[in-house]
Amino acid sequence: MDCIFCGLLREGTASWVARGPVACAFTPLNPLAPGHTLVVPTLHYADVFETPPDVLAAVTALVQRVAEAARTALKASGVNILSASGPGSEQSVPHLHVHVVPRWVDDGISTWPTGRSAHHVTGDPVARLADALASGRRHTS
Repeated sequence: MDCIFCGLLREGTASWVARGPVACAFTPLNPLAPGHTLVVPTLHYADVFETPPDVLAAVTALVQRVAEAARTALKASGVNILSASGPGSEQSVPHLHVHVVPRWVDDGISTWPTGRSAHHVTGDPVARLADALASGRRHTS
């Protein structure tokens, strides 16, 4: 496997913010803001779809700790928490990762989408989601 994040974990060459047995946090090469951090599972899981719930919980717990550290240590007034999973999401590295981007009022960046999707689904998307969650089934199309 040729995963850049797995390589960083194996070689220990990242700028580490935190290292744990299930989840780690490090700074990306091109941070969007001071303190921008990536939180990843220590084992390779491509995205949210294949990550076991207990690992996802550990990643989320570390995301929360990093966000709180950004607020206290960097005096950030907020954070953006960003993740993409799957080919239609613009996921850049096929290893689950969550960006924690510290934010300040008038910091000059925007991480929020500015447009709306042109994709349409058949039927009521809310009802389809509710049905899938209730039944455990996945809908296609």
